[in-house]
Amino acid sequence: MKFSSAALTILLCTARASAWTSAGRAPRRFLAVQLHSTTGGAIVTEVDGTEATESFRLKFSEDSKPISPWHDIALKNEDGSYNMVVEIPKMTKAKMEVSTKEENNPIAQDIKKGVLRDYHGPIFWNYGCLPQTWEDPNVKHPELGFFGDDDPIDVVEIGSAALAMGTIKPVKPLGVLAM
Repeated sequence: MKFSSAALTILLCTARASAWTSAGRAPRRFLAVQLHSTTGGAIVTEVDGTEATESFRLKFSEDSKPISPWHDIALKNEDGSYNMVVEIPKMTKAKMEVSTKEENNPIAQDIKKGVLRDYHGPIFWNYGCLPQTWEDPNVKHPELGFFGDDDPIDVVEIGSAALAMGTIKPVKPLGVLAM
């Protein structure tokens, strides 16, 4: 499947059971969790800063070395499924995203006009991105007339379970929705 069109969101469902699910809420200060690995080592996330503040970051590492969830996690798996990086867990409100301008691209809460962004209510799906993809802001979609948003391609995972922020989830595309 080719992902070259700008301004598209991929709708997805799960391909297999979650690689990792949380048993409860993460501590606000620090958490290290073993996740699905696409390169053989264990990918671990670590919370830096305090949740719901500008300082909050969810950082990724593999074999004790910092990695980028955008650039260093494989897009595709051997079974044909794609990897999704969960930025916003189902039934939460904080507008979290891979920080494309920061080193190693940690997940952080989006800020607009100096204010942390939240949705008006909880979202009803897991929201994230496809690693190693990018929507080019200089390319206009030939049919829709929209430009890319300079971010990885967005993903909506419609399974029944809330997945933890930072989870690397194998998914299968069901369709595409222009945003």
